Amino acid sequence: MHHPAATLKNLLASGTIVQAPGAYDGLSARLVERAGFPAIYMTGFGATATRLGQPDIGLLTQTEMTTHARDMVRAVGIPVIADADTGYGGPSNIERTVREYVQAGVAAIHLEDQVAPKRCGQMAGIRLIDAAENARRLRCAVQARGNDGLLIIGRTDALPAAGIDEAVARAQRYQDAGVDLVFVDGIKTVAEVEAVGRRVAGPKVVSIVDGTPAVALTAAELQAMGFSIVFYAVTALFSAARAVQESLAALHAGGTPGALAQPGLSYAAFADTVGLSHHQQLDEQFGGAA
Repeated sequence: MHHPAATLKNLLASGTIVQAPGAYDGLSARLVERAGFPAIYMTGFGATATRLGQPDIGLLTQTEMTTHARDMVRAVGIPVIADADTGYGGPSNIERTVREYVQAGVAAIHLEDQVAPKRCGQMAGIRLIDAAENARRLRCAVQARGNDGLLIIGRTDALPAAGIDEAVARAQRYQDAGVDLVFVDGIKTVAEVEAVGRRVAGPKVVSIVDGTPAVALTAAELQAMGFSIVFYAVTALFSAARAVQESLAALHAGGTPGALAQPGLSYAAFADTVGLSHHQQLDEQFGGAA
């Protein structure tokens, strides 16, 4: 039995930044693992998009998110870092959220300081809860973890809502509450990444969002700035959506999948991606047709 949190702690202790691309379902999680990455980020943005076809505005419930996490963890052998939104309610809900994610087998979760229902960190109109209240919520999460290895990341959405000074102050306050890492979200520019790297001491997470100027920074540069983990939350999601959109347009125009400029994976390659051979072995070993 591998312990994902212990694996993630060892990765963090190595001093090499942990690159965790966002996966939005079990298939994309397997693709992240097969590409050679050491960890996966279960993005709430991607989960909401793929399960509901809706934006990231706090529509998925605690049960839907933890079920999604459990399915993703089962599909891979590398640690999954999961979005836990605002904890889905008061202290009792936060306690249950932590226990559910522990049981799901994730390595880490992040909890944010937005008023519920939350919004995607890149959206306008974010509203924050009181910093002292959120510090208490994070202490509740740390206590709920008990002796289980789950890492807890304190996320602040203060940067777009209230500016860098408030974001830094909140990150420090959340560190004092006992979280393992802090995460200033809503970063768009290189200057913002540099400011967080310079002003927030201790283990920290950064999210690099496709289409923002921050994509100019490489993992090595982020590591040199002091970041421990980098999420690429929407890279796979946005590229998958484009590929599907383009192939469907070609099919619609040409009347046949033969019209696709860029054919998809072969049946054999796809079967390999989803691990068909393992199930064929089980059938040979235990199935009825000897």
